[in-house]
Amino acid sequence: MTEAQDEAGAFRALADPTRRQILEDLRDGELAAGEIAARFAISAPSISRHLGVLKGAGLVTERREGNRILYALAQDRLATSIGRFLSAVCPEQIVLRHTTWRAGAQSEGS
Repeated sequence: MTEAQDEAGAFRALADPTRRQILEDLRDGELAAGEIAARFAISAPSISRHLGVLKGAGLVTERREGNRILYALAQDRLATSIGRFLSAVCPEQIVLRHTTWRAGAQSEGS
């Protein structure tokens, strides 16, 4: 799979609001599939399909613990996909973000 195809899969996965919400829910740590499903008003099989898309895109990882499947955010993969796209489309954005962050950190320390 090429880098462009890999990136396209990540963006297709991010196109759905339910999948974006799942990623947000995972930002504080791993959750069991049942815990994720309980947060939504859709069926558990639908959530399972969403998790499959996210896993296929490399945006989440899964591990088994007994009879539970635990999902975690693949932060590096998400950051790499979005960062690569942003640097290609608006390379100055990366510089601005770092500059703004550094300026904010310096003013807080003053």
